Amino acid sequence: MQGNFSYHNPTRLHFGKDALQNLKDELALFGPVVMLTYGAGSIKRNGIYDQVVAILQAAEKTIVEAPGVMANPTLEKLHEGVRIARENNVDLILAVGGGSTIDYAKGVAASAYFDGDPWETFYVNQGNPAPDARLIPVGSILTMVGTGSEMNGGSVITNTAQNLKISKAFDARLMPRFTLLNPTFTYSVPQYQMVAGIFDIMSHILEQYLSGSDDNTSDYIAEGLMRSLVHSSYIAVENPQDYEARSNIMWTATWALNTLLSRGKPTDWMPHMMGKSVGAYTDATHGMTLAAVSLAYYRHILDAGLHQFVRFATNVWNINPAGKTDRQVAEEGLQALEAWMRHLGLVMNLTDLGVTPTMLDDLARGTIITRGGYKVLSFSEIVEVFRASL
Repeated sequence: MQGNFSYHNPTRLHFGKDALQNLKDELALFGPVVMLTYGAGSIKRNGIYDQVVAILQAAEKTIVEAPGVMANPTLEKLHEGVRIARENNVDLILAVGGGSTIDYAKGVAASAYFDGDPWETFYVNQGNPAPDARLIPVGSILTMVGTGSEMNGGSVITNTAQNLKISKAFDARLMPRFTLLNPTFTYSVPQYQMVAGIFDIMSHILEQYLSGSDDNTSDYIAEGLMRSLVHSSYIAVENPQDYEARSNIMWTATWALNTLLSRGKPTDWMPHMMGKSVGAYTDATHGMTLAAVSLAYYRHILDAGLHQFVRFATNVWNINPAGKTDRQVAEEGLQALEAWMRHLGLVMNLTDLGVTPTMLDDLARGTIITRGGYKVLSFSEIVEVFRASL
């Protein structure tokens, strides 16, 4: 492994069917006012809301609710949460839901007592709260897997007025203090959302794996996670309530983006940058925007990172290299990836997400260019990848 790095992750995880039993002890570590935030109300229909509220009440917590967090949390919604947190002097933000709800909670936690413009400071300019800043602790109960937000500092906010969707990786202070992971809580997620989350997991791993040139321990871990994800996903699409498959997918999602895989190597987040630009314009499901652009992107950079694409083909997809050129092996790996994606039922092109050829220049302008991959794309190359994704 090359390079120098530090690694610290303060999130405490409770995993399994009985994970919620740990909430009472976690609540004892925080003050009396809990801001309970969640999405459109599915947790009320499936009974999770009642279970959580009962535990909060038994712990004699004052509950302040902030419902209605959308799939792509908006700046307006962030401002609303900041107001609620300030007015109620919240001691803990408890996010119950998927990555969007947890992302939103971190944004509110960072912004509630910040006197400046959180959008410009934290998201546009990628600043961090001051060392002595007052930050609200965050806890999470995961109900939909994919983003890894339950064990990282990531927060994605969409500015609808500017058609910008920007992610901010906050430091360890804003990682959830605790996360409860009960795989059965994900059973009620619609299949469309489930498979979108599965590809989001794969994309997180790939964007850390398809970079660098040294022999890196993280790449061996990534290969194991990808193989596990593929195996379990085949089972889950046929039987969404297979506990073993869903538990493995949930655990893989957490480790895919808790910063472990990125240690000691560069990372390439261009598919995410392009996918987020698409999401800002179309409000499409995040994992589906990634699925729509990833194959075209990886085929565009294939020659620049050929050695790693060969490794991906042989170690993840078991492509036999005998009698083949490296490029043939690499191409077969991407073909195997595509076949798996189609089996899951992912959206495979931007047209199906509402993108038209006239939008491509705007999408490219909304794409942040990263420099950790095998090839730094120009504006025209980004447009080319988007066009190949239609």
